[in-house]
Formats: sequence, C-alpha cells, structure tokens
Amino acid sequence: MATLCRPVVAVPEYVLTQRETLDLARRLHAGHPQLPLALRLIENTGVLKRHLVLPIEEILRHPGFETRNRTYEAEAKRRVPQVVQEALNHAELTTRDIDLIVYVSCTGFMMPSLTAWLINTMGFPSGTRQLPIAQLGCAAGGSAINRAHDFCTAYPGANVLLVACEFCSLSYQPTDLGVGSLLSNGLFGDAVAAAVVRGNGGTGVRLESNGSHLVPDTEDWIAYSVRSTGFHFLLDKRVPGTMEPLAPVLADLAARHGWDASDLDFYIVHAGGPRILDDLCRYLGVAPDAFRFSRATLTEYGNVASVVVLDALSRFFDAGGTAEQGKGLIAGFGPGITAEIALGRWSTTGTRITPAIGRQRSDAQAVLDAAH
Repeated sequence: MATLCRPVVAVPEYVLTQRETLDLARRLHAGHPQLPLALRLIENTGVLKRHLVLPIEEILRHPGFETRNRTYEAEAKRRVPQVVQEALNHAELTTRDIDLIVYVSCTGFMMPSLTAWLINTMGFPSGTRQLPIAQLGCAAGGSAINRAHDFCTAYPGANVLLVACEFCSLSYQPTDLGVGSLLSNGLFGDAVAAAVVRGNGGTGVRLESNGSHLVPDTEDWIAYSVRSTGFHFLLDKRVPGTMEPLAPVLADLAARHGWDASDLDFYIVHAGGPRILDDLCRYLGVAPDAFRFSRATLTEYGNVASVVVLDALSRFFDAGGTAEQGKGLIAGFGPGITAEIALGRWSTTGTRITPAIGRQRSDAQAVLDAAH
C-alpha cells in the first residue's frame, strides 16, 4: 500500500509582514473607495507574514510577463532540487528509484515542464514518467497526492515524487484594483515543496482511498484571466462559502470508506483563508484545533497555493504524527470549484523494501543506456 512520506518545504528569503502589507496598501491605494474594507479583510486573514521570491520593491515594478516567467523558471531551477533531494532522503530512496514525477504549479509556465529538467539534471532514469499539472491551482497539492496513489495502485511497488512550486507574487498586477485583488495581494505567498509516495515501505500516511468533486457551475469563481501582462487572478466573493456544499462530500467519502469524518485523528486541508477552516469545523463537527497545522501554514506563510497541503502535512510530521494507524483526511480545494480528497492512516511500521517495478525499470534502462 502506498505511503506518503515526510514532505520538505522551503520558502524564499524575502519576508513581508502583515503590518508592511497594510502600510503598502495604504500608500499605494490611498484614494481607493473600498480601502477600509480591503484593509479589514487582509487583517482578518490571520496571515502574519509571507515569503517572496523577490524583494517587494521588485514585485511592485511589473517588468512584463516575459521577464516574470523567466524569473519563475530561474527560481524554480534554483530552489526545487534541494527540496527534492531532502524528500528523497526522508523516503530513503534515490533518484534511480523514482518511477513518476508529478509536478504541480499555477504561477508560471514552462514547456517542457520542469520535470524534464529535473530528470536531466538530478540523475532520474530517462524512462521516468512525467505528469505536470498546471491548472488546478490550490487543489493541485491534493491532486498530486491522489494521482501518486492511483499510480502506485496501478503499478504496485512503484515510487512517485511530488513537487509543488508556487511563486504567487509573480502574478501581482498593479492595475487590478478590485477588493478581491487587493485581498489576494495580502494573502498569497511563495514556497516550494517535495514529497515521495512509496509503493512499498516508508513511514508516514498510508493512503487508502481518494476522490474528487466539482461544485457545479462555479468554474468562474476562482480563475485566471490570461493577458499580455500575465496571469490576472479572479476571486469571486462567494468562494468563502464553498465549504457548505463541500463538507458533505468529504463526509460521504469517509462514510463510504467506513469512517466518520467528524471523528478522525488528523485533518490536513488547504487553508485558502480562515473562513474555510472555520466553516469546516462547523459543518464537520470538529474542534478548531483539528486544523491547527493548516492554520499555522496560513499564519506563517500565507496561502502558498498547491504547497499548502504539503506544508501542513510537514507540520503534522514535525509534531510526531498521531497514534499508530490513526485515521485522517487530506484535502485540497481550488478552481472549478474542485476538491481533491484522500483518506489514510498514520503508519510508522514501514520497512525498507527496494521497489520491484522501479528496480526492473532501472535495470532495463541501464541496458538501454549501455547500448547508446
């Protein structure tokens, strides 16, 4: 059974506090008629600081989409390899043991994907499968976990590397002055993360079931408008209320697995904002402390899109996990409105087993390499 091992998360060195964000909003938008509302919303996010891939002065000077995308590519190549190597170390594997790389990102564009560069640069076998996911936004962290689980179910013994790379600050648009845009400017941050799903062995969350759900007729609630200046983030005011239709979906998936979603041992969810977590508490009937790891991510890093789920999971690992075989739920929410949900158990009894499929593939690849 596939095991999601300890994630590794890294944030850039440039820090922007909530106080600095509020001061910037007051200075840049002094005459905005809805500035008091925007300031109040930013304060209510609970985001005390964020990390940015560039100094805020450079972020505020929009150099054009081409320059920003070059920055995205350069920073991804600079920052991702380290988290990948550390995630492999946590999983007690090497690049030669990986059968699939799932790469998720919604804040820049590369073709070929960064997966090709990673394979060439870090010594992954050239037969490593690639699955880039670019358009699920914040839900992509949950999707990456679920697609890895599916792959390990289809190919028992295979290993999957998950990589999330989000530089949300590179989507800042100084001409977007709606309240939703101003709120986003005070909410999103930058981060990269990696984790491994092992088909055999490993310590972490033993994945058992997963599911996906699309809330009908909400595809324009979270979206990008792609223009000559890049990605313009669109956020509908109805988004904070989406847990009312989604909480029953989480509960139903758990019930079909024989579990009670109100009585699990851990919850790892995407924290788009505090309202999401508060509503989940109410609709699932759990205490606010159940989402302490997601709240910590939001407070310290802001909304880091697809990285949120992996960062909250990393904090869960840091806290020592839970009781052996404790049951839990992992969920990411994003454009669509889409939910990606996984169920699993905490397991520390994994053993170090060389994956049969990965070994056979590597041996075959060695023959091909020798032939060339």
